Amino acid sequence: MKIFKKIATLTLAVSMITMMFSGCGKEDLVAEKAAETVVPMNFTAPEIGEKIAVIKVKDYGEIKIKFFPEYAAMGVENFVELSEMDYYDELIYHRVIEDFVVQGGDPRGDGTGGNSVWGQDFAVDAATNLYHFSGAVAYAHAQNGGNGSQFYIVCTKEGETYANEAVPLTKEIIDQYGYTDEVASLYMEKGGLPFLDGGYTIFGQVFEGMDVVYAISEVKVDPETSMPAKQVVIESIEIVEYQG
Repeated sequence: MKIFKKIATLTLAVSMITMMFSGCGKEDLVAEKAAETVVPMNFTAPEIGEKIAVIKVKDYGEIKIKFFPEYAAMGVENFVELSEMDYYDELIYHRVIEDFVVQGGDPRGDGTGGNSVWGQDFAVDAATNLYHFSGAVAYAHAQNGGNGSQFYIVCTKEGETYANEAVPLTKEIIDQYGYTDEVASLYMEKGGLPFLDGGYTIFGQVFEGMDVVYAISEVKVDPETSMPAKQVVIESIEIVEYQG
């Protein structure tokens, strides 16, 4: 798969949505999901002393992220170390699609660059305990198909998903994935992008500052590139201990 560099080029999202509604591969996916008994962990609250990320966005505010090293060890390590190296400071959110994702972390600022802390892509690890609920934080695919430095935050509204625009996340849609009742209920309540599950490394979840994410998602963008007309700048990403 090519980079998510156009957020999986939007074509990826559209093609996956098409598969979702057409039922292609549905039986295999449902059978696989139905066999899972995992508990969704996205909304687990951070504990006192636990490392979190604080993304400071110029003119917008702060976004706070809980990590899941037990499910995405390399993904968390990469993000933490890049942040502590000030790698993300002054980079932009270069791709913003309302009701879908906001994406940043590319030093080139156009979706074609970025490296992991190890200097090369690392393997996609799609943990079954983490889902693309609204607020999920995951890596966009690098050019070679692995993970680099670019990340995205899911920004659907409550009870909605994305199909070229916001649409209600209905029981009929959810049922095609064979999720457990708990996962299905959370998708129905929180909204999200179930068609991306299994293809990307989710390593965090926004637990404070979704209002900032939504504000970014609503900026005016170039219709061809989804790049904001006025730059949305990441001032810094600080890794701190959660104090409650």
